[in-house]
Amino acid sequence: MNAYRVLIADDHPMARMGIRSLLDADPSFEVIGEAENGEQAYRLCEQLQPDLVLMDINMPKWTGLEATREVKKAFPHIKVVILSVSDDVGDLMTAIQFGAQGYLLKNLEPDDWINYLHALLGEDSQPSREMAGRLLHPFRQEDQSDELTPQLLTPREREIVMYVGAGKTNREISEALVIAENTVKNHLKNILDKLQLANRVQLAAYAVRHNLVIKK
Repeated sequence: MNAYRVLIADDHPMARMGIRSLLDADPSFEVIGEAENGEQAYRLCEQLQPDLVLMDINMPKWTGLEATREVKKAFPHIKVVILSVSDDVGDLMTAIQFGAQGYLLKNLEPDDWINYLHALLGEDSQPSREMAGRLLHPFRQEDQSDELTPQLLTPREREIVMYVGAGKTNREISEALVIAENTVKNHLKNILDKLQLANRVQLAAYAVRHNLVIKK
């Protein structure tokens, strides 16, 4: 099997060096280029046509999210994995909406990185499948036929779900709706119970799937 051709996009040279050394240790990957900002990442995708881009979320010129949006519009066959030090719900959901196939936290163990990437790229191994399931579970969409309908929610609850889907914090939601922050927390508990969801990340993914978006 040919090695997967990888482009690394990160504005920190030491971060790029660390990622390259990690991938170089696995013959399944071949690093074919490095970019230090989002715009350069897009240009190198145009020139090199990698199989996979590891895209840091915070970069100059174009952020990783902006670059992901442009790469996926122009080259939908290229897989993009966002790299971040944060599991912020808003960033996670924006990455998915812009077409990213995955989202990796930089503080994961090296073996977890490699297993995750193998699973994402289709390697059929049990550790890879388990890693993909653990990291992607909140966003899985392939078996939602028994998902509970948003009609179970009150108008106020649906409004709060839309703000959660947009990545807003409880404080931001309370300010936007002019209600107490504790009221937002109580609504969220009721919403999760009604929809049988485990956490806020799953609720944000639910909002995207059901087109519960804030109208501009």
